[in-house]
Amino acid sequence: MDINTIYVIIIGILFILAVSDLIIGVSNDAVNFLNSALGSKAFNFKVIMTVAALGILFGATFSSGMMEVARKGIFHPQNFYFSEIIFLFLAVMLTDILLLDLFNTFGMPTSTTVSIVFELLGAAVGLAVIKMMEDPNHLALEEYINSGKALTIILGILMSVVIAFSSGALFQYFSRVLFTFEYQKKIKYFGAIWGGIAISAITYFILVKGAKSASFMSTEMKHSIKDNAWLILAVTFAVWALILQLIIMFTKFDILKLIVLVGTFALAMAFSGNDLVNFIGVPLAGFASYTSWVDSGIAANEFLMTGLAGKVATPTVFLLVAGVIMALTLYFSKKARSVTETEINLGRQEEGYERFGSSALSRSVVRVFSKSGNFMSSILPRSVHSKLNSRFDRSSFQDKQKALGVDAPAFDLVRASVILTVSSIIISVATFLKLPLSTTYVTFMVAMGASLADGSWGRETAVYRITGVFSVIGGWFFTAFSAFTVAFILVFLFYYGSFYAVFAIMIIVGYILFRTHILHRKLSDEKEALKEEEQLLTTYGKSDVIDYNIRNTKKIFNGISVIIEETIRGLSHENLSSIKDNYKQIVKLNSKAESLQNHISEIVSKIEDHDLDAGNYYAVCVYYLREIVYSAKSIVHRIYQHVDNNHKPLLEEQIEELRSSLSEITRMFNDFIESSEAGGPMKDIIAKDELVDILRKLRKKQVKRIKSKSVGTRNSILFLGIVDHMRSIVNFSDRLESIHNNFVNEGGSEEE
Repeated sequence: MDINTIYVIIIGILFILAVSDLIIGVSNDAVNFLNSALGSKAFNFKVIMTVAALGILFGATFSSGMMEVARKGIFHPQNFYFSEIIFLFLAVMLTDILLLDLFNTFGMPTSTTVSIVFELLGAAVGLAVIKMMEDPNHLALEEYINSGKALTIILGILMSVVIAFSSGALFQYFSRVLFTFEYQKKIKYFGAIWGGIAISAITYFILVKGAKSASFMSTEMKHSIKDNAWLILAVTFAVWALILQLIIMFTKFDILKLIVLVGTFALAMAFSGNDLVNFIGVPLAGFASYTSWVDSGIAANEFLMTGLAGKVATPTVFLLVAGVIMALTLYFSKKARSVTETEINLGRQEEGYERFGSSALSRSVVRVFSKSGNFMSSILPRSVHSKLNSRFDRSSFQDKQKALGVDAPAFDLVRASVILTVSSIIISVATFLKLPLSTTYVTFMVAMGASLADGSWGRETAVYRITGVFSVIGGWFFTAFSAFTVAFILVFLFYYGSFYAVFAIMIIVGYILFRTHILHRKLSDEKEALKEEEQLLTTYGKSDVIDYNIRNTKKIFNGISVIIEETIRGLSHENLSSIKDNYKQIVKLNSKAESLQNHISEIVSKIEDHDLDAGNYYAVCVYYLREIVYSAKSIVHRIYQHVDNNHKPLLEEQIEELRSSLSEITRMFNDFIESSEAGGPMKDIIAKDELVDILRKLRKKQVKRIKSKSVGTRNSILFLGIVDHMRSIVNFSDRLESIHNNFVNEGGSEEE
């Protein structure tokens, strides 16, 4: 195979990676323009997706097709040879796909612009280092790299976070004071003016972003838009205010829905018109490099890429095809929904299960804000404070949420319109002033600031949601660091490993993508299964609660019996692999039990008012199930550690004693399931006292072995620990039986 054919294959790989990057990239950046519409449920899913898809296609046609990264001048291509730069582009694309796919798999939003910039920087620095090591006549590092650009990007990140969060919080606070949570009553008085400001800002945003990239606009037209900014805003405001006032007067249509729809279109258009080239710009630059090299007739390692120093035009057909791919991805990508779900959950109005835990930093922040809030309350006149609090009364919103059930929005249209409007204004100003603000950072932080000001981060949720925000922000910096590092390493591998390294890395990347796809599908399936169970009914009566609890108990009891039995078998044969697999299974079962506990409020809230005892019954049963699973997990973990540390195996008689005890526990489990499914009380095939007595005798036998020195310390720690946790399982199972029988037969929910 000649060198030209190999380069053709690499160019083909770059285009395949471009398609993959488009799919993966839009799955992550969809969070920018979908969350406000999806979170507020302004329209149904298909309408929102259609408007977003049209925005993407419109943005693609507005794009001038100039390669964004070349325009930013991260590196100086005229100082690199074709044989070097093709490896640089390949390293960038592979890193980008890996990084974005990783974030998508775990549902974390990040900036595609920052990832591509730091990948180019890392790969370029890698090549520069290689050239400086091997070429005695090398140039200075600054001749290869525009290091000032990286610093500008980092400052842009910090600026984005502060400006967007503060602006979102400020605008949302005043908007809520103006409209309250019963905005429908206020909209007829202020709606036209407020909506006119919002839509005119969004419309100007469309013009600014569109004019910046539109190839059909002359320079004079772009300057005219810039010079007449205030006139355009004034005219647009007047027109939209008039239109909205007519809508309010003669229709029942909610004008905030129109604002959300226009804003969704605008941000989708901005994403497509600007960020789209981040995904296809590098492969097209690689293609342009290849054609220039072929036309030159010069050897690949002697042809300098001077042609890339300017702007690299992108054919319109490529942009349209890319836009279609991205629009289709919106409809079919489950990973896109995972990323949007993260931000919606962090900003939802109501309490519930929180994905993120607490951290020392988040707790400190909450304490500072809490003290600041108390101080402000103390200096404000009581009447003013009371009046402001009344503007944030959520009782009407909560009643609507309860009535809608699973169809309830995460937040209302006031906040959705604020997020889109403020994001559009900030990005427009940044574009106008040529400030390097990221669309992802702006929209996310505006949404979080609005959530804070809207009272979504109460004392019950604040630490968890602030931890989530810090996790996302940390992920942004992780993006930059990882992008730089991985691209840097790949360039070294490609340069010294040549084409053999390229194909080897391609196989590894393909395998990683396959594994993350499988992992995401498993996570999604588990999440969907839980949602299906919880959303099976909108309300629960006594019999529904009993049936739901029995289903959960059956799954957990059956899982525990099988896992512990297999673990003891693995212990008898010292089969670490089998024990490890069972430990993974018990961890999953433990997560299931934790999830049941975390979602108690959601289930109890669905229980009919005349069946309140059912709430207590369900909550106590879930608590006992959680303790039973925890004890089972402790048994498996102890065995796993014992075998993993290569300690001596248990005696055959000890294994048999554990098997016999487990058999009796399994009989207890099975009897509970059979009798509860039949609707009757548990028939005491083996009483709790008998089981406890069996376990007590096992402990005494072990004490005798210790006294006779027939077993060692580690043996005793393991055996006595297993027996102790088995006793916990028996005790909590007995309590579970007691409350179940009491509730089913006597209608009460208190233990005897």
